[in-house]
Amino acid sequence: MTDSPATGVPSLTVRDNRTGQEYEVPIVDGAVRAADLGAIRAGEGTQGLAVYDPGFVNTASCRSSITYIDGDKGVLEYRGYPIEELAERSTFLEVAFLLINGHLPSKAEYEEWVYHITYHTFVHENVKNFVEGFRYDAHPMGMLMASVGALSTFYPDARNITDAHSREIQIIRMIAKMPTLGAWAFRHAQGKPYVYPDNDLGYTANFLSMLFKMSEQKYVADERLVRALDVLFILHADHEQNCSTNAVRSVGSSQVDPYSAVAAGIAALYGPLHGGANEAVLRMLRRIGSMDNIPAFIEGVKSGNERLMGFGHRVYKNHDPRARIIKKACDDVFEVTGLNPLLKIAHELETIALEDEYFVSRRLYPNVDFYSGLIYEALQFPPEMFTVLFAIGRTPGWLAQWLELVQDKEQKIARPKQIYTGQRTVEFVPAPERWA
Repeated sequence: MTDSPATGVPSLTVRDNRTGQEYEVPIVDGAVRAADLGAIRAGEGTQGLAVYDPGFVNTASCRSSITYIDGDKGVLEYRGYPIEELAERSTFLEVAFLLINGHLPSKAEYEEWVYHITYHTFVHENVKNFVEGFRYDAHPMGMLMASVGALSTFYPDARNITDAHSREIQIIRMIAKMPTLGAWAFRHAQGKPYVYPDNDLGYTANFLSMLFKMSEQKYVADERLVRALDVLFILHADHEQNCSTNAVRSVGSSQVDPYSAVAAGIAALYGPLHGGANEAVLRMLRRIGSMDNIPAFIEGVKSGNERLMGFGHRVYKNHDPRARIIKKACDDVFEVTGLNPLLKIAHELETIALEDEYFVSRRLYPNVDFYSGLIYEALQFPPEMFTVLFAIGRTPGWLAQWLELVQDKEQKIARPKQIYTGQRTVEFVPAPERWA
């Protein structure tokens, strides 16, 4: 790699051994444009060179100023602010404002933001009827996905994605209504009456009220639980171009309304490889059962007969910065709810993984999912609600990414290439001859 003599821009010199021709490919922000590689051809009339990258492991689909991750150093930042600072000093709604608007709010901006979101927590009564139509055993995540998609029919103005005011009101509506829809999905599965939002409560306290309020006139959650859940929402608010964010951007590239795009993100999060990791951790801890069974389990992991869930991450090759914050939140929650015996097993597994050369050499550190499931369970959420909580926290990130997408002049409708491996020019045999 050298700088181009003509432009002074760093470049890559590529020699095509099929033709002997050399190409100079500019390097900008540590990346080369796929279109520049597409100019490399074996000859006239042949296809240009393409990049084969299943799962987009090393392909950048966009430029973004929202979230920065350095997986080797264990760094996560929203708009340049370290996640540790935001989790300790900020609130979820303040972080949501930061993700959407690119800066932390002034006092007046924050008060207006909170007012509008509080005002829009109510949903149309027809949405309530829509949720009531699901089977008693419907998965809450499927209900959330369908009801968010259905919101596009209640707000047809959302299709006007080029109008800044329309975009702003849809973003407020969606952040506001997600806890309501998530709580109603929870109540529906339990056969309990739906609880309407309480505008006297803050965002997270209101969500807990809609989840757990029964006959009392006003539900008041312990502030430590409210804060712990608020921190979890902050930690899940965005995480660069993960599977669900990629789905939001890909569907959003067709210029569909944001409700439909976010419903696609929820669908991606519904998959066990994306949103179900913390549930898998709980199943693992229960299967281990007691401290006495840990040595045998660790040996099973090393021999390939067991899987250590909640350790390692596709992006983080060092510690996941969110895991340390969640561990502290875990202590705060159990101070209120009482200690979960699975926590001792979790602590011991973490200690072994951080000291045993087998895990250290493979850089297997606890990730965000290792402790979050224990917190959710302590808050009395069934495992099928875990991804719903994830989706509520991730909504501002999805919307920030969608907003960035629709204002990015370089973006086009998503249409990846493929490498065709099937047959060519097969002779067609008419049905009577095939059936004879």
